[in-house]
Amino acid sequence: MISVDNRSVPRLLIVHHTPSPHCHEMLDAVVSGATDPEIEGVEVVRRPALTVSSVEMLEADGYLLGTPANLGYISGALKHAFDQNYYQLLDATRGRPFGVWLHGNEGTEGAERAIDGITGGLGWERAAETVVVSGKPTKADLEACWNLGATVAAALM
Repeated sequence: MISVDNRSVPRLLIVHHTPSPHCHEMLDAVVSGATDPEIEGVEVVRRPALTVSSVEMLEADGYLLGTPANLGYISGALKHAFDQNYYQLLDATRGRPFGVWLHGNEGTEGAERAIDGITGGLGWERAAETVVVSGKPTKADLEACWNLGATVAAALM
């Protein structure tokens, strides 16, 4: 938990690009898990990847990242968020927990490698396994998204 704005509760920032109904369904499940009433004392903030600011990312104590895998890579929107904020975050956010969910209709390996490279460079710590979904999310996929949100939020309690 940081004291930049004199908060006493940790903040979980959800940075997402959810252009399709399937991606949005996954986001809803992640948010539901992160905001479960049993997880107390964690503020959850959602920001679209194209609008998230460096200040919002610096003030966060943990992160959930959601993106479609477009042409085998993370969305341009999530890439833009990191392009705009990477150097401000470098060193200042080392060791913070994060989790990721990806939606792809074809291979997601390139998107997974990109996330690993970016978060590795920042020194972030993976708090949960990446959730990867192809096609329409099943009940089990949405439960995995819920668990992802709850796990990363609970890591901040």
